[in-house]
Amino acid sequence: MTDTEYQDLAEGLLRTIELACDRINDTSDADVDNQRVGGMITMTFSNGSQIIVNLQKPLQEVWLAARAGGFHYRHDGVAWMDTKGQGEFFDQLSRSASEQSGQQLIFSS
Repeated sequence: MTDTEYQDLAEGLLRTIELACDRINDTSDADVDNQRVGGMITMTFSNGSQIIVNLQKPLQEVWLAARAGGFHYRHDGVAWMDTKGQGEFFDQLSRSASEQSGQQLIFSS
């Protein structure tokens, strides 16, 4: 994948997260504050816990840091998949956000 292709896909992922946070805040009583600075989004939940998603441009990866741990994702041509074979990005984001918020939150591509 070229750097430009990575950048387009990664920026699309971040934008999808931002839109999903807006949707969740508009349609539920969850309070997910999201702040984007460059290639990083910090999501803060009402209990003060955070999930951080950031781009790792030199590696062409996206990293997710949550209470459950740190995860690295690479695009396989279809989806952002964990580099250790633990699944797809949005599945892990949904699990982590649900756990940290105390209610079911769904993120999807």
